[in-house]
Amino acid sequence: MAKMNENNKLAVRMLVAMILGIVFGLVCMAYRESVGASSETWKLINSILFQDITAKGANQAIGLFYIGGQLFIRSLQLIIVPMVFTSIVMALCEIREASTLGRVAGKTIAWFLMTSCVGLLLAGAVGYFFYSTGAFTSEISGLQVHTGKAGGNPLIVILNIIPANIGAAMSVNNAVLSIVFLAIGVGLSMNFLKLDKDSSVYRLCQEVSNIIVVFLNYVVKKFGPVAIFMLLSRTFATYGISYLRPAVAYVVICVALLLLYLFIGYPTMVAALMRLNPFTFVRKIFRVMVFGFSTSSSAATLPLNIDTNVNGLGVNRQIASFVLPLGMTINMDGTAIMQVIATFFIAGSAGFEINFVQIVVIMVLALIASAGTPAAPGAGAIILFTILSGVGITNDAALVAYSLILAINRPIEMLVTSLNCVGDSVAALGVARSEGKLDESIYNN
Repeated sequence: MAKMNENNKLAVRMLVAMILGIVFGLVCMAYRESVGASSETWKLINSILFQDITAKGANQAIGLFYIGGQLFIRSLQLIIVPMVFTSIVMALCEIREASTLGRVAGKTIAWFLMTSCVGLLLAGAVGYFFYSTGAFTSEISGLQVHTGKAGGNPLIVILNIIPANIGAAMSVNNAVLSIVFLAIGVGLSMNFLKLDKDSSVYRLCQEVSNIIVVFLNYVVKKFGPVAIFMLLSRTFATYGISYLRPAVAYVVICVALLLLYLFIGYPTMVAALMRLNPFTFVRKIFRVMVFGFSTSSSAATLPLNIDTNVNGLGVNRQIASFVLPLGMTINMDGTAIMQVIATFFIAGSAGFEINFVQIVVIMVLALIASAGTPAAPGAGAIILFTILSGVGITNDAALVAYSLILAINRPIEMLVTSLNCVGDSVAALGVARSEGKLDESIYNN
């Protein structure tokens, strides 16, 4: 009970920090618009509070909010690789029966596909409706054309699953899919060799996991609300109305659709498919939503998501430790939805005609591309070029519209991250429920 009260208090502090951060950021944005971004007063405020100190020409800037937010995010990113590796290894090592392991993996993939496909169908229908009404027709000027060099064949993600070098894969956070592959390989091998909890490898993983939990709790509880305030304030303060105005339709429709799926779609699945109270789910997963929204990183939110699923929703730790890290790497419902709506916006702005076959191709490419999107801020909009290339939306007007998406998409990416994290939780809850590994007393508490 004390644990739940502490978690509830943390969720409230995070919510208050989010609201204050957004309000302060919007006030700063309004002031910037009133005096002009080139005014000396705004330059001073920006230099002291918001400036990215790593940017060119920022040698004299202080950037207090930038430093505070980055220190917090880097503290969380620090534990991503060891946490994903140890959690999956221990989960697979503890599941002794091969049939049980195969069943859990199959159900996990099925849940990922189900939530993603429902979201894509909804995005496809809504996106095409507003595209056909001309809502996405927008005149965009004054933006630098982006070449989209980050795009490429979406199937490359399959090739990159197996790393050529273990050390290289373990040394970077953007190769999480490779870490998952390595962890699954080690876990299955330990399972085959009948290595139990007394083995030195398992005990090492357990001790590393315990250290991670202590570190995580300290960072999140002591610095989380302050960091959330800084991150959100800086995000909204540094945006200008001139960027948002040409894409009002895209922003409004995308945000509305993401919120619809987050607060109605997922709770409906919990109620209809799991026979659980959807309001309890929303209440307990809310701090994950806030945290994901604030950090805009599924990877940074993963530790909190695992803790919330185990101690808040009653999901068995083995299930959560397997489903959630895997979901962080390949289950990107919010990213897929955003990419579909963005593709329709760019097509409408660039004057492209889209037929039924192209809609299907867009949704399939979004599913594949989102699975290969790194769990890091801004990655979804960059990988968007893969979809545009796949359907041939690459003329100069399309590239200008794509440049606009890159410029304004950070606030939307924040909401997308919330959706990605909650989608993983829904899958973990569904798998645990079907396996009889859900403690309903904890869920209903």
